[in-house]
Amino acid sequence: MTRQPAASRSLLDKQDFEALSDFRYQLRRFLRFSEDAAHNEGLTVQQYLLMLHIRGCAGKDWASIGELAERLQAKQHGVVALVNRCEAAGLVKRKANPDDRRIVEVHLLAKGERFLNRLAMLHRSELESLRGTFRVARLTAFNDDGAERA
Repeated sequence: MTRQPAASRSLLDKQDFEALSDFRYQLRRFLRFSEDAAHNEGLTVQQYLLMLHIRGCAGKDWASIGELAERLQAKQHGVVALVNRCEAAGLVKRKANPDDRRIVEVHLLAKGERFLNRLAMLHRSELESLRGTFRVARLTAFNDDGAERA
């Protein structure tokens, strides 16, 4: 096989753009659904996501500020402000970690659990309705030797 010039190896074809466009469209539809569902409960999307990531933290029933910042892809000081708002709303509480006082544990309160359970059920139903539609685009790329790979 003849090696293609570097510039032509990076070009995408029409199907690639259609796949990327479709994926972004389906992703945006789901995110819009999530925004609307949270707002209908009187919450922000960030409040819902904070509670989801606390509950979804592997192997424990709390999350640290650092873990939440990573999951939310946000700065720690922004997460602290979000936790402050959620704490004021009675959704979460903070506790010092008994083994390492530098770690702040963020726990869900009963009110937060109720909101989270309702919203998570709605999200699961929405994801099930998108089965087969919501998919990752399959793009092709080239190896360094110019051979096409999936």
